[in-house]
Amino acid sequence: MFLPFFQSLREHAVPVSLREYLSFLEAVQAGLVTYDIDGFYYLARTAMVKDERHLDRFDRAFAASFSGIEAISLDQVLDAVDLPRDWLEKLAEKHLTPEERAEIEALGGFDKLMETLRKRLEEQKGRHQGGNKWIGTAGTSPFGAYGYNPEGVRIGQDGSRHRRAVKVWDKREFRNLDDTVELGTRNIKVALKRLRKWARDGAEQELDLDGTIRSTAEQGWLDVRTRPERRNAVKVLLLLDIGGSMDDHVRAVEELFSAAKAEFKHFEHYYFHNCLYEFVWRDNARRWTERMPTWDVLRHYGSDWKCIFVGDAAMSPYEVLYPGGANEHWNEESGETWLRRACSQWPDHLWINPTPESHWRHTQSIQMISQILDGRMVPMTLEGISRGIKALGR
Repeated sequence: MFLPFFQSLREHAVPVSLREYLSFLEAVQAGLVTYDIDGFYYLARTAMVKDERHLDRFDRAFAASFSGIEAISLDQVLDAVDLPRDWLEKLAEKHLTPEERAEIEALGGFDKLMETLRKRLEEQKGRHQGGNKWIGTAGTSPFGAYGYNPEGVRIGQDGSRHRRAVKVWDKREFRNLDDTVELGTRNIKVALKRLRKWARDGAEQELDLDGTIRSTAEQGWLDVRTRPERRNAVKVLLLLDIGGSMDDHVRAVEELFSAAKAEFKHFEHYYFHNCLYEFVWRDNARRWTERMPTWDVLRHYGSDWKCIFVGDAAMSPYEVLYPGGANEHWNEESGETWLRRACSQWPDHLWINPTPESHWRHTQSIQMISQILDGRMVPMTLEGISRGIKALGR
């Protein structure tokens, strides 16, 4: 039954052995997990992943193997096997036609949305499904899960559906980008070479062939000359948007990340979600416990560093303009404030956007962020990266 899953793991370069796969099957047969999606995922990961560097590859193999299960109707599953209804309740996600969506009105503003949520939390006493007011599931209320509203707060839902939530009241897990991706990075490396600024420093460890020939000819005997190795002196700080709508662009961003890490000796990276706020992080598995204050990053990396943001810049306008508008936490200062501080600290800055440039005019937040960065936004294409790197190298 799980043989295609095993084959998918091998195809995604997860080094799982046959013995580990058999151990996984024994654990499933022993009933260590029953009707528990999360438990099944963690059991498989524990049994077949030996190195945390392979976690992202495992997640992609897992998704490729079990995607489409949500398309099976609840009644079909319940008729075929003995599964508890609660386990499949979230399949009752609200699906609406474009005409029906147009009829659903937003509450009208961030402050109004937050005020209404506080009132609903005080008034609601039980669970609701399919309605248009209370916090529930599969409805058109601004609050809840697996429904639709053009401007709402997501509560109790695994992953994004329509990407219209102003705030997300759930703890989500993001994955680190795989910096070993090589397929397709060659052309990106060629584009990044425009940022090279060579300097010779450090210990004398490289043979100076021209100097050796010249000195030998002058002295009349072999006179070996050395010199400091030539290194790329450019310093690059990469700030990567992770999670949410960026899940669609993981492959392309991994290629860029891998190419940049290989190309620059002075290279640092941090993650953020949607917009830059008061903290960033290096490890997505520890993003709630091991944060780096953005102020510390601004102070640590001087103005000689070149700052490159990577993100789709697609979010609610509140996340850019409003204190408290951040998607997952309450920010004391707006995202715009932090972006302007970053641009001031690093005059050589650039935003690389994986969304096609022809779509930018349809998203208000993309236009706002591009304006904040003085138009220094380019698409994540070879032409766009070349154009942006050329501007950074001036």
